This record gives sequence, C-alpha cells and structure tokens, in this order.
Amino acid sequence: MASSLLTGCWDRVEIDERAVVLGVSIDKAAKDEEEHESEVTHVEGSLPAPVKDMVHVAVQIALPGRIPLGPGESGGASGNPGQTLWVVDVFGHSIDDAFMNLQQQISSKLFFGHLRVIVISEEVARRGLANINDFFRRNSEVRRMAWLMVSKGNALDLMKAAPKLERIPTLYLMSTLDEGIKMGKFPKDYIGIFWSNMSKKGQEGFLPYIELKKSDNVEIKGLAYFKGEKMVGATKPLEIAGYLGLRGINPAGYRAVITIDNPPGTVITNVAHRSSKIKVRINKGIPHFTIDVMLEVNVEEVIGGESLAIDNPNILTEIEKKQNEASVKFYEDIIKKTQRKKSDIFGFGEYVRAKEPGYWKRHIGTKEQWEKRYPDATFDVHVVTKIRRIGMKAK
Repeated sequence: MASSLLTGCWDRVEIDERAVVLGVSIDKAAKDEEEHESEVTHVEGSLPAPVKDMVHVAVQIALPGRIPLGPGESGGASGNPGQTLWVVDVFGHSIDDAFMNLQQQISSKLFFGHLRVIVISEEVARRGLANINDFFRRNSEVRRMAWLMVSKGNALDLMKAAPKLERIPTLYLMSTLDEGIKMGKFPKDYIGIFWSNMSKKGQEGFLPYIELKKSDNVEIKGLAYFKGEKMVGATKPLEIAGYLGLRGINPAGYRAVITIDNPPGTVITNVAHRSSKIKVRINKGIPHFTIDVMLEVNVEEVIGGESLAIDNPNILTEIEKKQNEASVKFYEDIIKKTQRKKSDIFGFGEYVRAKEPGYWKRHIGTKEQWEKRYPDATFDVHVVTKIRRIGMKAK
C-alpha cells in the first residue's frame, strides 16, 4: 500500500507576531544610568554582575501595518516616525545581556532579518567591538549587507532622529551611505566587508564616521579606522577621496581646488574616473610600495583670473601638473596618518602576502607583526592627471 508524506508550515511565524528590528544603537551607559540594576538579568548574590562598564542599547521596531508602502500617505502612516516606529532602550552588561533585557519588555520575539543599520558611539568604538562583533556575527538573521557605523556623539540620538526626506530614520541612514557609493563619495563597506577586512592578516577594517547635524540631517565625516577591534582614529571628510584614489575605486565624485601661478588663477576640477596599480618589493628588509594613480578630471569652474584661458593647451598642462603635485602630497599624508596609528586600512599587507610570500612567512606571519611593521614601510606615489572636458561656454 503506497503512503504519502504530507508537510506543512509547522514552524511558521506570522509577521505581526514578530518584533521587526530595523535599527540598533549602542552607547556606553552613563554612571547614573548604571543604577538600573533591576533591568540586568543576573540574580543578585548568586550570579553577581561582571565588573565592567554597562552598555545602553536602543532599537527601532517597526509597528505592524504602519510602515509606508509607497509615496504619499497611501499604505502607511504619515511622515512622523513616532507613528511608524517604536524606539525602546535598555541597559546591560553586554550586548547579549541587553537584548535579553529587551526581550523581557516586548511580547513578540525580536527578529533581526530586516536589520539595516547598527550605530555605535565613538566612545564604544574606541573601547573595542569584540563583544558587538561576536553577537551580530553569530546571529544568522543579520544580513551581511547591513551597515555598521560610528557616531560622533550619542548613537541613541540617531535612533530618535526624524529626517525630513524619509519617514523611516533607519532607511535615511542607509540611503545616505548607499547614495554616497553611487556618487563616488564613499566606498562599499557593508558590515560583511568590515568583518572580512578585520579577519585578514594584512589589513584593518574601517567604518563610516557620521554626525547628526541640525534638522536631524546626517553628515559623513570620514572613515573611522581600526587597529584590531578598537577604533584608533578618523579621517577628515575629504580624505575619503584619498582612500578611493589609492584603491582606484569608481565612480569618482570628489572635487579639487587647483591654483596656478602663471597666469594667476584658480580652477575647480572634478575627478570623473580613477585607476591605481600597486607594486611591492623588499628593500633592505623593508616592504617598499610603488603606487601609480591615474585620474581623469573635468574642469568645472574658473574662479578669478580672467586671463586664464582654459582652452589653451599650455594652461591645461599646468593645471594637470599642479593637480599631480597636490594629489601626491594628499595621498602620502593619508598613508602616513594610518601608519602612525598602525592601521593598514588599504590592505598593503595583503599585497606583501600575495607577492612576497617567503618574506611574509619568515618575518611577519601574523596580523600583530604586520601592525608593527606597517609604520616602517616606504612608499613612492605617482599621479598622472588627464583633463578630459573643460565644460561649455555660453555664447
């Protein structure tokens, strides 16, 4: 007698039975906030709390049926984030402890499958991300395309922000970085890429460094770069272009101000395309890198200097020369800045591993040893600039 096996959705969970987490912020708990011992999931006397600083964790939870489904007001609530999201904050001795406390306050099971943004304060980042990385990497629901970012100031403020251009604050943070990639203002650095770079022996990780401005607007202030699990420094906003140029990442989207002497004048150029080539050799026992960067630029604007005729080939050559000189110093300064902090965010150590494996095995071998050797590495940076367009002239 034939038999059949019938299956069903035995483990299904209805969407309105889940607490969908869209964003997470992590701050260091203030001394007066650490008095919330009643919220900590340890049993006083039998399971004493760890002797360490507590964390202040907040989450944005989507309210069922309130998320806007399209333009206007159809399919969702109005532009007030308070009508679409619920921001809940708790304290804990670790990230896992904080989320256990949070689960005790929420009837539905926390669901991280739609988590898009994790914001950590600079204070927490400088203390180290070991506990944070461990918690989220072990959670199979967390997508590797989510964004992890460092906030100048309290991260909680970004969870409570109400930007004018987006009804869901978390999506505004995400789109700010996604659009930055499209416009050539920021490299791809999703949380999965950050974890991958941190795991490499010859490279360190970096994260977006952001700040909440007036009117709840968000500014990308630079790259927060790490040494191991700890943040050790941050670049300036324009220095993001230095990272992109040295790595040859496109599209390009940054402008430069170039001043020439003869005839005197100033022009603004826009980099339209980048490419770079990195070579390494061992010179007297020290890695020496040669970096060739090629920039294709457009002349965007002429400031002053009416005698500055940009249709003159000699003047265009002078502009290219000045941009070459400025770019070489610009790139060298960024490399030196990371060398002083022993944070190789460019991955030069990976070039040594790939091209000089014998030297790597004999003299380096580990991530910690490369951190010590990176400040001693030497560099030759060469830049070639080509002007492709000089704009249009009104008749």
